Amino acid sequence: MLTFNKQTISVFIIWLFVISAIVGIYLGYLGWFIPKTPLNLLLGAGLLFWNIPINSLKKIGIWCIAFSVGMLIEIIGVQTGNIFGDYYYGENLGIKFKEVPYMIGINWAVISFITAAISSRLTSNFWGSVIIGSCLMLGLDFLMEPLASIFDFWHFEGGIIPIKNYIAWFITSFLLQTLIRKTIVFEDSYYPIHLFISQVIFFGSCNLILF
Repeated sequence: MLTFNKQTISVFIIWLFVISAIVGIYLGYLGWFIPKTPLNLLLGAGLLFWNIPINSLKKIGIWCIAFSVGMLIEIIGVQTGNIFGDYYYGENLGIKFKEVPYMIGINWAVISFITAAISSRLTSNFWGSVIIGSCLMLGLDFLMEPLASIFDFWHFEGGIIPIKNYIAWFITSFLLQTLIRKTIVFEDSYYPIHLFISQVIFFGSCNLILF
């Protein structure tokens, strides 16, 4: 029997938004749905905090570090072109700091946490879970990159995504996964799995629809 607790409510909400966006984009309303991306990302993050509360100074610190690392690596990347390649951010991810949207820092933190939560359930081996989490993050990036320019998220020079982008993504992911897995013991929640899979299905579906 289905019970209505915070996890089931959160899963219902996130899938409602994702499915609505996929259907809307399929019907040709890309220009209406994509600018709402920051709201959707904030919703996913808010529901994650509801299901896995930030109830200790340690968790607050790790979230702040993950956000800061995400922002810093992107700011250096945008300013120099030496990390991910030559790229710049568009307008659909909201307010920026040093040419990088704050939502990017939030997204780095959220993706790092949900993949760490998933990998911790898949294996008890520390380094095994770190590698799995890093690969999950990299896999999601593979799905996002072809759509980023169309969605006006970010744009690579010449429209070509360099290999070093994926290498830098994996290295950054590996560092964040190591930090999170060393410091956080995750509660038994299935919401992170749904949040991750919903993003995989959203970007995967959009790739099929738009290409």
